[in-house]
Amino acid sequence: MVRPPGNVPVTPRLAGAVAALLAVAAVTALAAQGATAAPGRPDPHPVGAGEGAPPWPAPADPAAAADAAGLKMLSAEGMVQHTHTHLDILVDGRPVTVPASIGIDAPHLLISPLHTHDTSGVIHVESPKRADFTLGQFMAEWRVPLSTDRIGGLHAGGGRRLKAYVNGRAVAGNPAAIVLRERDEIALVLTRDTDTRPVPASYAWPSGL
Repeated sequence: MVRPPGNVPVTPRLAGAVAALLAVAAVTALAAQGATAAPGRPDPHPVGAGEGAPPWPAPADPAAAADAAGLKMLSAEGMVQHTHTHLDILVDGRPVTVPASIGIDAPHLLISPLHTHDTSGVIHVESPKRADFTLGQFMAEWRVPLSTDRIGGLHAGGGRRLKAYVNGRAVAGNPAAIVLRERDEIALVLTRDTDTRPVPASYAWPSGL
């Protein structure tokens, strides 16, 4: 059994995240036999995976991704600011999975103030200090570009539009500027201009969150 270094505190939540990630990694390794990773990279996802079409995997190097988003990795979850926001992404009516373990570096027992524990779409903000964390920071950490007319490698135009909603209400401007607030439901919707399907306006929060 591999034990963490003695000088790194491990909370039950972080320990659970590590165990879950190792289990997923084992399954992925079996499913991806024959895939070749680029030198120095721990998985076969290409460098620009978040710049193509979905699905968009969690970054292979969570620490580098957090740094690119202006976030500092922590040895334990911060508890000064502890909130949860739910994110839905719909492309032509089809949901896009927000992957688990964004912002979690399991091998080094490090975690970002913005992270995901599972594929529910819940973004956890667990910070040692108070700040306005934004959707743009989370998407940068995921390595999926987001702007007024782009998400990942998908662009608006030609009869398609990208719109953002918070609790069912349309938000004008760059969706990257949306602040992550407690129990908000954020929906990013890329679809045809003529699409009138309703967008998610709420999320059924499980007990304990």
